[in-house]
Amino acid sequence: MAPERSAGLFAQYCLHDKERILKYTSSTRAFDSADRAAGILMVNLGTPEAPSASALRAYLREFLSDPRVVEQPRWLWWPILHGVILNIRPARSARAYQRIWTEQGSPLLTISMSQGEKLAALLGGQAHVQVAMRYGSPSVAHGLRALREKGCRRIVVLPLYPQYSATTVGSTFDAVSEELRAWRHVPELTLITDYYDHPQYIEALAQSIEQHWQQHGRAERLLCSFHGIPERYARAGDPYPQQCERTTRLLRQRLGLDEDALSMSYQSRFGREPWLQPYTDHTLEQWAGAGVGSVDVICPGFAADCLETLEEMAMENRDVFLQAGGREYRYIPALNDSDIHMQALQAIVQEYL
Repeated sequence: MAPERSAGLFAQYCLHDKERILKYTSSTRAFDSADRAAGILMVNLGTPEAPSASALRAYLREFLSDPRVVEQPRWLWWPILHGVILNIRPARSARAYQRIWTEQGSPLLTISMSQGEKLAALLGGQAHVQVAMRYGSPSVAHGLRALREKGCRRIVVLPLYPQYSATTVGSTFDAVSEELRAWRHVPELTLITDYYDHPQYIEALAQSIEQHWQQHGRAERLLCSFHGIPERYARAGDPYPQQCERTTRLLRQRLGLDEDALSMSYQSRFGREPWLQPYTDHTLEQWAGAGVGSVDVICPGFAADCLETLEEMAMENRDVFLQAGGREYRYIPALNDSDIHMQALQAIVQEYL
């Protein structure tokens, strides 16, 4: 066969093959768009079903039984949990929850459900959105099954903790994995581990602080209070403190403040072992004792207001500061379902869709 004819036949074959490949690719994309709908699973920590001792006992049993939360040998921890803590702490925690409970129920759950609705509206049908709680209801398993029923073959898991910790984000992924172990057809899965330095998250925090200052004036100092973890968790490799520090530095830069004007601390310690420091209550006591008269407090690690912000920070630590000699204490609400927060979460999840 002449070389020219051979080359011509080869070119025709390549053209035909290219058309066949393009046709196949087009049909596959059409199939994918119909068969692989995207879903977003938004997960927060959880809440008891009611501000009662019995409801708190069930909630705390699930929460404190998680080996990610309490890293102790079961033989040592189980007698303490079931013999002491679950007999004493539920009633005390119930009284704290009664101080923040609303007619709609748990603030955390109410806000989280609103966040889910608003994120779905912003995505405009680009993805189904389901809200879940790591402990309590609606569960992670329920959220995943709801997305499966909606035909989602691609699922993005968004734990609503900007800074990663094994106690929160890691535990969320454990729950997702445990549920998916029973699925025959496991979906395409994306796990968002953190967003502590995402530009729109930092901007949302900064704008919420500036809006607060416009309405209430600016205090002498601003304190960023993050939920604490035991120091040994950080020594074991948990990146949480470094990420909290990075969030604080970026926020400080955005607001144009120095370290004296904007500081950070850790709250909500539990038990006798050392937790991340400086402690929030000790910091507030020291400031008041040193003559600081007014302070604004924000909790950048909480995506929604809950017991730790509404009761511990807005009430308990206010009393700590005022009793130590401070004059004015203001808690800046979490980002919650504000427009700036929802737009930030939209930008974050769209990077994974």
